[in-house]
Amino acid sequence: MVGWEVPIGAAIAFSFGAIGTGWAQSRIGAAGAGAIAEKPETAGTIIILEAIPETLVILGFVVASMIILMVK
Repeated sequence: MVGWEVPIGAAIAFSFGAIGTGWAQSRIGAAGAGAIAEKPETAGTIIILEAIPETLVILGFVVASMIILMVK
C-alpha cells in the first residue's frame, strides 16, 4: 500500500517543472515579441527558443510517472 508521500512527490516533480516553464516562457515570449517587432526574420528562432523550455515539463512528467510506477 502506498502512503501519501508518493503522490505528493510526483505532484511536486511535475508542478515545479510546469511553474519553471511558465516563468521561462513568459520572459522569452515578451523578449521574443520585441525582437520580432524589430526584426521579423527572427520569428523562426524565437519560436524554437519558446519551445525549448517545454522539455522541462516533459522531464517533470517523466519523473512523476517514474515515481508513481516504481513504487507499485
